[in-house]
Amino acid sequence: MKKFNLFNEIIVVDKNDFLRAANSAKPFAIAYTGEIVYAPFDDSLISIFEGSIPPISPLSTDRSRPISTMLGNTYRIVEDDDRLLIKAFGAWQSIIGYNQKRAMYDDTSGDGIAEFADKILEDIGWNATEFNIRYREIVEHFEERCEGILICIEKDEPYQFSGLGFLFDLDHARKVAFEYCVRVIQDKLENDEDYTTLTDDEEEAKNYFLS
Repeated sequence: MKKFNLFNEIIVVDKNDFLRAANSAKPFAIAYTGEIVYAPFDDSLISIFEGSIPPISPLSTDRSRPISTMLGNTYRIVEDDDRLLIKAFGAWQSIIGYNQKRAMYDDTSGDGIAEFADKILEDIGWNATEFNIRYREIVEHFEERCEGILICIEKDEPYQFSGLGFLFDLDHARKVAFEYCVRVIQDKLENDEDYTTLTDDEEEAKNYFLS
């Protein structure tokens, strides 16, 4: 998975496409790739902005509006010939709201990852907890071995992290998660005396992975 850290990334948008969308008064989105997308939005969309830009009031004495202000004061926009360069880290809370329902996992709360959006992955994660395999461990394998995007804000001093994960090949991710859990559980059954005798829930989880 690619880490898309909004503290570092600049989203490049075609200026004419943006102005066309802004002047349409229609709902539109700016994808993290810089593409302009109009509603209704696909479930695969990963956006840094969603909404519409209201027209200037006919009562306004100022009929001009700088492009730099059109998305609000949480975005930084620089005009570069026929391109717009957008920094979006200031809009992170809004970006969470846009994308949370479409993300495969949510690591924005500070309490860790609690579930996966996909039912099969969630079954894997839920059963794995019986053998003390955390969702975070499974996600680390996603981030190393799967195609996808981790859109986030992250910095070192003081340390800060908040992110949403998106997987592009769900079948592959399911396979990666399942095989990782099988390896860990087999090792614990063979080498960890805490699992010499299994509870009913542990036995059920063992059968889920090893039957």
